[in-house]
Parts: sequence; structure tokens; C-alpha cells
Amino acid sequence: MSRLGATPIDEPLLRIEGLSVTFDTSMGRVRAAQDVCLDLFKGEALALVGETGCGKSVVANSILQLLPGNASVRGSVIFSGRDLLSLSEREMAEIRGREIAIVFQNPSLALNPIIKAEEQIAEPLQIHRHLPRSLSIQMAKDMLRRLGLGMGGVAESYPFQLSGGMNQRVMIAAAMILSPRIIIADEPSKGLDRLLARQIAEELGGLRDKMGASLLLITHDLLLARDISDRISVMYCGEVVETGESQTVFDHPLHPYTKALLDCLPQRGFHPIPGVSPSMIDPPGGCKFYPRCRYKHDKCMQRPDMTRKRCRHGGMDREVRCWLY
Repeated sequence: MSRLGATPIDEPLLRIEGLSVTFDTSMGRVRAAQDVCLDLFKGEALALVGETGCGKSVVANSILQLLPGNASVRGSVIFSGRDLLSLSEREMAEIRGREIAIVFQNPSLALNPIIKAEEQIAEPLQIHRHLPRSLSIQMAKDMLRRLGLGMGGVAESYPFQLSGGMNQRVMIAAAMILSPRIIIADEPSKGLDRLLARQIAEELGGLRDKMGASLLLITHDLLLARDISDRISVMYCGEVVETGESQTVFDHPLHPYTKALLDCLPQRGFHPIPGVSPSMIDPPGGCKFYPRCRYKHDKCMQRPDMTRKRCRHGGMDREVRCWLY
């Protein structure tokens, strides 16, 4: 799946710079994200991958100011020349859904169980475009047909009457109904079997291509990320440690964590990463992967900067946060 006309010199549609997020809790201050920098280009699919709890969803929710009240956020999220982190709630309400839509990872919590699917899909059209109910309902049904759910009374059903896969498609339809410029899919395959997860991902990718939208895919499914994304950014303990074109990252991973993560795949021998993920309250100093890394040396006790490496094959540059480069 290729980006629609993007080149390494294009200006990004969305630019995240120096994003750091902490949560004040009874256990201490959780450092959920630290100095995260990401670019998302027009028509591109970017996958943000890593183990559960590494901060991927925190980044996604930061973009749309959907974090809880105990969060402290620094950095910037630039979209259409505006820093989303500086906007008021009223201004953000105009962007959510219309310009940037999100597909949440748990449809059973995101969907209202006592409102029909067609009503929930049509609601953004009524709020943002002020369309009459009858027209918005018809457009909602049309969107469900594009997702293969035009039969069987899905539109008139309540979420509790539908399967997990169907509810995920309802959420995708609601996210796409306003033709947003960016779709954020937060673990869209979570809780689904591999076949259904692949179908959902392919439908997301197909809609993205048809509408010319950009896709930010948040997932722990490495094979899914490789197959439907143009580039992959790898997160570990709140930091982005490597970014590059998807197939290149799979074929030639640079960061030791990326290599170890890929070695966990059954196709590569299913070798678990030694040790455990560090505490986000008291993370290690220096390189956060240092305690688990087989390539570690004394310099790793200092925090490495992100290094840009020129791609040998004319593609987009690689980025890696490691003293080995």
C-alpha cells in the first residue's frame, strides 16, 4: 500500500514535536510519553507499534486532547498551521470527527448500547454539517454498505445485538462519514481473531485510499502494521526509538529493541525479550532499553539522541535512537 504522492520533501499534514505526557497518580508521576516526534504525510499510513503500555494510545489521545484531567502535556501537535494542544475545547470540537477522526479500540465502550447503529453513524453529519435526520440516516446506511454491512438489518440494530467485528465496522463508518483528512485507528484489531482483524485493517486501508485520507495506525500487531502501513515508528517505554519505511524496518531493523520485538514473531522463532518492561514511574536513566539489551555498553547509561540515517535505496531516511549509530 503506497502513499498518495508523498515524497521525503513534502510538508507533513500532521507534525508532532517534543510531545511529553505525564500523569499524576497516587503511585507517583507516570512518564507516559517523552519527547515524541512524528510526521504524518498526506495520503500516508503510519503505524505506531510497541508492547502494550508503551505510550502509543497516549500519543493518539494527545492529538485530539482526549487525555484525563490528571495529564500534563508539553510539546506541539501542528495541523494546518495550528497547534492543536493550544486550542480551546470549543475549537477542538470543530476538528474532532470533521478533520481528524478516531476509531477507538473498544467499541463496546465507545458506542452507546441503546442507540441504533445508523443513528450513531449519522450523528456527526447532524452536528457538523447540520443535515436533516432523514438524509444523514441514508448517508449512514450508504457508508455501512461500503463496509459490507448493507444487509441483515445492521443499520437498525443496537450495538449489543452486533458482534465485535460488526461494531468495529460501525465505529469505522462513524469515523469516515465526514471524510476526515486524518484517521486515527487505535488498536482496531484488539480482541478480534486474526482473519477478522485483517479484514478490518484492509477495509480501513481501502477507505483511506478512496478518500485520500492519512492513517495513523496504533497497534501491537507487527504483521498488520507491515502490511497496511507505509512507515513504522517503534515505541518503547514512552519514547520513539526507530522510524522507517515499513518493509525496510522489518528486513533491516536498526534499534536493538526493534530487532528483539521482531524476534518475538513465530515466523522468526518466537524468542521472547529477556527481562520485563521498565516502570513508567521510575524508568531507567540513559537508554531505556539498556537493562534488557544484549548490545549494551557503558555509554548506554547516557540518553541517546535520535539519529537520522540516509536510506541507501532512495527512500525516506531512517531514524534511530541508539548509541550504536
